Amino acid sequence: MLLKKINGVGWRYFICVLVYCFYSQAAYAACSGLGCSCSVGTTGVAFGTYNPTLGTADTANGNVAVTCSALVLFTASYVISLGKGASATYSPRFMNLLGVHLNYNLYTTAGFTSIWGDATGGSVTVSDSYTAIALSQTRNYTVFGRIPALQTVGAGTYIDSVTVTVTY
Repeated sequence: MLLKKINGVGWRYFICVLVYCFYSQAAYAACSGLGCSCSVGTTGVAFGTYNPTLGTADTANGNVAVTCSALVLFTASYVISLGKGASATYSPRFMNLLGVHLNYNLYTTAGFTSIWGDATGGSVTVSDSYTAIALSQTRNYTVFGRIPALQTVGAGTYIDSVTVTVTY
């Protein structure tokens, strides 16, 4: 769930706090090896304070963790996609408060050039494949969040939910 709370602070400024939590579907990656299985977990993106009158974007990071384990040597291969949330497109995604939208997006890099989605509408996915001899291995993937500057929005809590899917 994506939450954004905007509280008025003075007549010219809004202070915005955005907390982003991923809801993950049960997901299992392709995994070969005796007793091999995989799971996904997430850590939300917390944007902190956002001031829509400033000329700078607000950024924050989250994480998607894929853990695979087996009794012996194993190979794991998967693709991680993120849903659009409430938006009909990936660019932009938006949080909503009573029909008012606050645009944001989620990216695969700190340069904010590749929108993390499902490889449609100009978005990209993240894929990985590896062989491990450990009983368990977790791979972490940073989610880079960005709220563009100078958006005119009122005070309140803005909400969106994005689904994380691991496909194998």
